[in-house]
Amino acid sequence: MSAFYALLRIDLHFPDSGSLKAKRAELNAVKAGLRDRLGASVAEVDHQDSWQRATLAAAICERSAGLAADAGDRVQRWLDARLPQGARVERVIASWTDLESIG
Repeated sequence: MSAFYALLRIDLHFPDSGSLKAKRAELNAVKAGLRDRLGASVAEVDHQDSWQRATLAAAICERSAGLAADAGDRVQRWLDARLPQGARVERVIASWTDLESIG
């Protein structure tokens, strides 16, 4: 089987957010865009109680390592355009075999 994954840790900064409600509105729009536009599975994994920070984990599955890397690049470009004030993406490309050896 040929399956590859772009696994992403996305650190976000919302400098204009003055409340959890304001941050949540911006964050929900980002998560929806990652899911609907880019086909990523997304979860908020840290800083849930912070007004200006959020950390997301995202994953995209593709049939080749190159396509998985391209998907990660698309996520980075989309976030840079949407949140020029602060989005940092760390990325790992892994195959199904890589993940099997971990478990």
